[in-house]
Amino acid sequence: MATRLQTPDVRAHRRTGLSRWTGGGTTGNELLTAGTAVLLLGLLAALGLTILRMHSLLAEHMFIGIMLLGPVALKMGSTGYRFARYYTGDAPYRRKGPPVTALRLMAPIVVLSTVGVFATGMVLLLEGPSSRGGWLLLHKATFIVWVAFTAIHVLAHLPEMPRLLRRGYGRPGVGGRDVNGRAGRMMSLAGATVLGTVLAILLIPQFSPWLDSVRFLSGH
Repeated sequence: MATRLQTPDVRAHRRTGLSRWTGGGTTGNELLTAGTAVLLLGLLAALGLTILRMHSLLAEHMFIGIMLLGPVALKMGSTGYRFARYYTGDAPYRRKGPPVTALRLMAPIVVLSTVGVFATGMVLLLEGPSSRGGWLLLHKATFIVWVAFTAIHVLAHLPEMPRLLRRGYGRPGVGGRDVNGRAGRMMSLAGATVLGTVLAILLIPQFSPWLDSVRFLSGH
């Protein structure tokens, strides 16, 4: 059977349609990273409020902590993609250049402490209150390291965030020429949020031993 030849107009239309989801290049990657960062900041602010009243807001703390897994995975994916493309010699990413030296040196600590916080948190959740000894101490220690270095990371990028958000997520045309891949970036952010939320809902039954333990210790 003969294959139907595509005209240049058809090929261009298909490329244009695909670029709505996957285009954008280095700028699209930067906008996805910025959007994910804002999503994370909102969830982390909520998580911080639960830490202030851990006993009464323990269920909320665990739920939001699990919700964060989706956006955290997306953030590490977008920054890891830039890292891989740069160090494998991709021309556009080489021209864009790496982050400033100080942030590059901190990056391994941020990544390792992030993995440490969420890994120890999941172990505590799944193993129950009997694991609170060493794992809880490790969870708190990695959290302190994570907060310290992540705060520096956020402050370093904060000045450029309004511009990136206007360009990537404001009205089309705001902040300069539109960047391809907008639909894909929006879908990625929504998908990461939904994934984290669904996982948190599925793990709600694991909350009970911890909540019962808190009630027992508080005498209720």
